[in-house]
Amino acid sequence: MSEIKLAAAVRTEFGKGAARAVRRDGRVPAVVYGHGAEPAHVTLPAHDLALALRTPNVLLALDVDGKSELAIPKAVQRDAIKGFLVHVDLLLVRRGEKVTVEVVVETEGDLAPGSFLVENVLNTLSVETEATHIPTSVTVSIEGLEAGNSILAKDIELPSGTTLVTDPDAVVIQILAAQAEEPAAEGAETEGAEA
Repeated sequence: MSEIKLAAAVRTEFGKGAARAVRRDGRVPAVVYGHGAEPAHVTLPAHDLALALRTPNVLLALDVDGKSELAIPKAVQRDAIKGFLVHVDLLLVRRGEKVTVEVVVETEGDLAPGSFLVENVLNTLSVETEATHIPTSVTVSIEGLEAGNSILAKDIELPSGTTLVTDPDAVVIQILAAQAEEPAAEGAETEGAEA
């Protein structure tokens, strides 16, 4: 996983009005915390941050007053209507430090022939991994599965150095039989139209 460098400016004014002014200037208010240090209130470039946040669990290299810090996003607030970034909480991390994050579960392959549906019971897995080697996703093969099959969290192969935090017996994906419409419902509609 590569680091994305962002220049952070220390924020001295607080409140709704100050936050709006920061956003008008093309920046996003943020709080950087962790490792027992006092939380640092900063602003980050909105466009660069939005691009960086497209990668799940991105590792950010922040330049705060000439001091370099590594951080990962913990909470991202977006405007409910327009979708722009409103505020971001960042957690400080160190190289070699283990962190617990949510990793997206992706599927690959084709189900067995027939009418089957894939139900994603869990879209993410909670894993513990090194802060500088966070996987963006884990892939699960559903090749040849049919109704009644399920994949548990413990069945998913994780990258080396990554351990499962989610309950190992939790169902992540299950395969269901597609249900056909009841023919009786069509007959009832026809009878009502004739009368």
